[in-house]
Amino acid sequence: MITLRRIGLLLKYDKAALALIPEALWRLFLVRIQLLFPFAKTAPQLGVKSLETPAVSKDTDIPRIQQITKAIRVISRYTPWKSTCMVRAVAGLKMLEKRGIESTLYMGVARDKQGQMIAHAWLRSGACYVSGDDAMQGFVVVEKFAKVLQAE
Repeated sequence: MITLRRIGLLLKYDKAALALIPEALWRLFLVRIQLLFPFAKTAPQLGVKSLETPAVSKDTDIPRIQQITKAIRVISRYTPWKSTCMVRAVAGLKMLEKRGIESTLYMGVARDKQGQMIAHAWLRSGACYVSGDDAMQGFVVVEKFAKVLQAE
């Protein structure tokens, strides 16, 4: 069982990321529920279909992107539900959106060692990967959604 002390130890050098843990947990929960519904209902909330945001981050956004990345990566390991790649990507997208930071969600497919089709989702904001970059190699992008926002 995870304790707040253990999470604190994991993030002891990044207090800003630690402060985002409750929000990341809440977002992961909300997205997990949201993804129980048909994808056609969720897709419009993900951004502009078949479009990408620029691969350049504003210098002022990079620390916040990194903090959100760390919070999602840490807490998603300890959720009592399965925080899949899609759940993590959409939760990150929502956290970035709240802060006026653009992102692109990618959905890809590949074949596993047995030849079965598998899917993966990952999220990029500027030049930073927020989630899913650990497993995106070998996947062919079949769709992408650009969350284009006005800077606050």
